[in-house]
Amino acid sequence: MSPRILIIQTQGENAGAQEISRLVGAGLGSRGYDVSHLFFYRKSPSFDAPPNTRYCSLDRPRGLTGALAFPAQLLREIRAAEPDVILTFQHYGNTVGGLAARLACSAPIIANQVSARMLMNPLVRSADLMLGLLGAFDSITVNSSDMLADYSRYPKRYSRRLRYVPHGFDLKTTTLSRQQARAAFGLPPDVPLLGSVARLNAGKRLDAAICALTDSPDWHLVLAGQGPDEMSLRQLVVEKHLEMRVYFTGEMPPERIGDFLAALDVFVFPSQAETFGLAAVEAAAAGVPVVANDLPVLREVLASDGRPAALFVDAADHRAFTDAISRALHDDALRTDLISAGRGLHARYSVARMVDDYEQLLRSVLAPAHQLAPQP
Repeated sequence: MSPRILIIQTQGENAGAQEISRLVGAGLGSRGYDVSHLFFYRKSPSFDAPPNTRYCSLDRPRGLTGALAFPAQLLREIRAAEPDVILTFQHYGNTVGGLAARLACSAPIIANQVSARMLMNPLVRSADLMLGLLGAFDSITVNSSDMLADYSRYPKRYSRRLRYVPHGFDLKTTTLSRQQARAAFGLPPDVPLLGSVARLNAGKRLDAAICALTDSPDWHLVLAGQGPDEMSLRQLVVEKHLEMRVYFTGEMPPERIGDFLAALDVFVFPSQAETFGLAAVEAAAAGVPVVANDLPVLREVLASDGRPAALFVDAADHRAFTDAISRALHDDALRTDLISAGRGLHARYSVARMVDDYEQLLRSVLAPAHQLAPQP
């Protein structure tokens, strides 16, 4: 019988963590594993759910009734899946899902750290640490060397379970020309166009991208995504009198990201904290010059054969950020270098290699008497 793999995470939406779990699930499924997905709730009506997906709730649990019903339903769904191994994603997937999984069954758990610690609620960080120390997780993956160094500061009972598994990604391609791509999204055909793909929350610092337009009256900006900060970002657009130059496309499925990227002149990524920066990596690999906040993890992942695949800058410094965008727009030699380096990222972060790493982990936890391998 094929090993049954259950992938648990929080909300069903078209975002980075969900894309990674979709790719992992599809890759393992193609190798003969019986893969199913369980989400706490469906957040986005346009969510492109993987095959064999179930939800504990079609909407976010609310009120006392929802709070009481959710844990029981989560336990029922885990037991019904009869998993041989459980993979949990995102901080609530690891903590709430990991605890429920340990209560529901004896299957090994591989937790996946895809959330920056500084953006986690302190109580969630504490819960994650406690579960790791108590041995609830058999392995804990991190997706960058920067993350590995960060989590290695934890006590040995936690850190000895860490495994470095870089993300893989599908190349976001398109058959559309730049003009066709802009027309497809209702964007102006002949303006310098900046853009970003992100969950619209405070940590992504998309307010800096909006404010970058204030000193350059010909620049336009398009934001793809949804999230809790959308209304405040729209309000900032009104306050800055940028209604005619900022566009919100909403969330889009993975297969449309290539079309979106084809419309852009520069991809801006002023995010405050990242564990990998998948959206920026995808943009660079698609041939779009990237201007990114100068984070160590982004310098690590946005590099190909020792060459930077993005222009790094302190995005909190308005003048430095806008100057970097201007260079990425107008310096032809720089654009050529960034595009060339970006094209090399797809080979560095292949989906097959990521799935190989997960299959190794699965084999180790499925072994009758597995031993934890040393850290990389």
